[in-house]
Amino acid sequence: MPHRQEIRPDIDDGIDRKVLARLRARFLQINAGRLARANEALSSRQQLVLRLLPLLFHVNHPLLPGYVSASAPAGLCGFEPDEALLAEAQRLTRSFSYRPRRGEGPAQPIQGLFLMGSLGTLAQAETSDLDLWVCHDPQLPEAALAELRRKCAALETWAATLGAEVHCFLVDPQRFTRGARDARLTSDDCGTTQHYLLLDEFYRTAIWLGGRTPLWWLVPAYEEGRYAEYCEKLLSRRFVREQEVLDLGHLAQIPPGEFLGAGMWQLFKGIDSPYKAVLKLLLTEVYASEHPQVNCLALRFKQAVYANRLDLDELDPYLMVYRRLEEYLSARGEVERLELVRRCLYLKVGKRLSRPPHNRRKSWQRLLLERLTADWRWDQRQLARLDSRSQWKVRQVAGERRILVNELTYSYRFLSQLARRLQVASPLNERDLGVLGRRLYAAFERKAGKVEFINPGIAPDLAEDTLTLVHCPAAEDGESLWALLPGSLGARDWQDFAPLKRSRSLVELLAWSHRNGVIDASTRLTLHPGTSDLSEAELYKLLDSLRQSFPMPLAAVEESALLQAAVPREVLLLVNVGIDPLKAHSQLNVHLTSERTDALGYAGMRENLVQSIDQISLNSWNELLVSRYDGPNAPLDCLRDYLAALPAEGPRPNLRIRCFCRNRAPAIARRLEALFSEALGHFGATPPARHLVQLRQEYHVLDLQPGQVGHRVLADLPALLGYLGEPRPAFSPLYLDSHALGHDELALILPLGRPDGIQVFYRLHGEQAELSVLDEHNSLWRQRLPFHDEQSLLTPLHRFLQSLLYRRNASLADPTGGSPLEIRYHRILPAAPLRARQVERIEPPETGVSNPFYDVQAILEPGPGSRLRVTLYCDHREFSELEHGAELYRSVARHILARRSGGEHYPCYLTDLDLSRLLDRQAAQTLHYLRYKARLEHALNQALLKGYRGGENAAP
Repeated sequence: MPHRQEIRPDIDDGIDRKVLARLRARFLQINAGRLARANEALSSRQQLVLRLLPLLFHVNHPLLPGYVSASAPAGLCGFEPDEALLAEAQRLTRSFSYRPRRGEGPAQPIQGLFLMGSLGTLAQAETSDLDLWVCHDPQLPEAALAELRRKCAALETWAATLGAEVHCFLVDPQRFTRGARDARLTSDDCGTTQHYLLLDEFYRTAIWLGGRTPLWWLVPAYEEGRYAEYCEKLLSRRFVREQEVLDLGHLAQIPPGEFLGAGMWQLFKGIDSPYKAVLKLLLTEVYASEHPQVNCLALRFKQAVYANRLDLDELDPYLMVYRRLEEYLSARGEVERLELVRRCLYLKVGKRLSRPPHNRRKSWQRLLLERLTADWRWDQRQLARLDSRSQWKVRQVAGERRILVNELTYSYRFLSQLARRLQVASPLNERDLGVLGRRLYAAFERKAGKVEFINPGIAPDLAEDTLTLVHCPAAEDGESLWALLPGSLGARDWQDFAPLKRSRSLVELLAWSHRNGVIDASTRLTLHPGTSDLSEAELYKLLDSLRQSFPMPLAAVEESALLQAAVPREVLLLVNVGIDPLKAHSQLNVHLTSERTDALGYAGMRENLVQSIDQISLNSWNELLVSRYDGPNAPLDCLRDYLAALPAEGPRPNLRIRCFCRNRAPAIARRLEALFSEALGHFGATPPARHLVQLRQEYHVLDLQPGQVGHRVLADLPALLGYLGEPRPAFSPLYLDSHALGHDELALILPLGRPDGIQVFYRLHGEQAELSVLDEHNSLWRQRLPFHDEQSLLTPLHRFLQSLLYRRNASLADPTGGSPLEIRYHRILPAAPLRARQVERIEPPETGVSNPFYDVQAILEPGPGSRLRVTLYCDHREFSELEHGAELYRSVARHILARRSGGEHYPCYLTDLDLSRLLDRQAAQTLHYLRYKARLEHALNQALLKGYRGGENAAP
């Protein structure tokens, strides 16, 4: 039953002008309330700016702010200043006297003034901008528009002198309704990539300051679909006068391309300011999930006004956003994402509820936020934690980063899938998507040797006053590690504290501390060198070298750099860190008195004084990478990799070589500089061109008829599968003879291999399913898994393959230079044991975050001998052999089991894998990743199984 004061006008039955007047009055009532709230949060000088703006656009007076010429457009439609406002203007200049304007049209070229954005909302802060839309007569000539722009600029300058940051945006209503505009329309606008979403924000946040009021107010939400017809009748039948209303368009439909444009823009901003971006990103996700029937917030706002629900708090734009996101996430059961939204809103509002208000008077914003946090059941401890964000250090920031990066990477996947699913034409083309993907990759993706940046706009300063640096045995037998701990700890005390960071390499630990600002010039370090030869003097010289080579903060990455493969820009080589080279060659000390001895092989001996080289490089994507070279071959191994990384064209990186060890440090650094200089000199002005090896494409035809040569070997299924599962240097088509016996399934799938894609097949075998994958080289990989349903079977593999392609794209010279591999899915029918007769193409599975497959990432690196070093990240929490040793898999299993409510028993799947230190990028193929994935998952699931049974950890 409709509310007794609800208004439901029907244009076909005739509309009472009094009804339209009542509707307009309701919108103006809300407008007046928001304007009062906006003024409440402004200083008296800022309030003066806000009050005077309509008058200053209405008149041209040489002594008033904003005057540029007598011909500048002035005159605000329907505006008449009251005595109080005129008195304000006369206080600025006593010679001013107001003469009322007569008539409409050209005499009043300013059709409307509107503030939009956070002013008057829950999120208004002292630093909030005043984004002012200046809607003008569409017939203004270009010369008059130029004068109006000058007037706007002058008003912005004047407002700044009074502490108000005003941004004026000229709006031609006719061009705007067609989606045509030449510039940004807010200080937080991505330009022309969105129109309807900007209009949605305008209608639900705008504060009317003067001029015509929006015609959209007078069109019921249920008539939005025939907006033009409804407006035409309102005007032609003179229910409203054209001079009283401003038409900026409707919100009946939002093109899906706008979701991509707006979402990608917010993702771009979220890399540096994630809290601000999450709310808008999620709102974009909500709208996109409703497409094509999008119930946008502006329409909900209008429906509430028509229903006479005029509570200013409930109609607050930010509260409306929150309520919509809460509704969406609660329905999906995504509790962690909802908590993130609440934190983002709380931090955006910026009222520290754990502390008393400054003037002991609670603002309306604070009162509303108190009600919200009470509904969320936040306690004083949680409020205090958020209110102390400016003092957050490594531990708090690392935990928050995990959740924020999860959200941003999920949003990128969501938008990428949306683009593929809808196949929409977006103002952001494939090039823009590729560039943004690379920005996200460079900022957040983990890979071996990459120094992780943990503070993307979460806390202002992570620097510690005092830290302790310790060299100690690792959990692995025979290995050692470096650990960084907070505070100044004694030699017997540090073992009782958990490190902030561990690393096998001291330089990697120092690079991480420098990149994240954990150690700055004022940090005092306590050193416990253990079995190393590191001295305090060497330690501080290492830190100075990092500061000189890689000054922080880093400059923003140019888009042109992201359109090419990453190349090194700055390279620092640190030699013999924490090592006295003479200890290894003590028997040769007799030769070391001469400066003429060669540091790379002095006195004719094979040994050299370079025992280790740590290379730190900053590439063109702002990735900081660390590599270590040990042993007598360290100089040549480092030189080889350095030359291989040089760009084929363009400038070489700036190379610095430093050595601070106790003996012969200057001579060692000079000798390495000579070695690198000589090697580079052999190549002339540019590095050597890459040798392109053209691989002959081989066609493998397997004829398995009985009696043929090779039948006894290849007709045996394990032998055949072993052959098909071998790596290949390039794509090779594979066929089975159509009369091959017992290989019906393979005969169906092998011809479907393609060099431009990865083919995934599954077939039921009772309560199990057999997964088969033909990769881009046509190598076959198989795995048998329990089958519950198609979605749960394919989703983990799909997420893994998507991550693999994401990494592969980052290594391409141009993000749009090559066709991305397509993942195609197929179902083999009928189920076994019947003869396979048909391959049916199916849609890829959905990979939302509401399923139990949260992120489990692995990084594999070569260890001593043939061992592999494994580091696992479960929900972005690091589990390394350094910390857990042989208990690695058991520790991860315990963490996973703790995350599962109700003791659910289902497998764990890897979602991402980095093999960059194991495989040559040119030779790596999907098969390699799937093999390592299966091995790691087996070890994890064995540990999980024993965890359920209370057994011991599984061996990998």
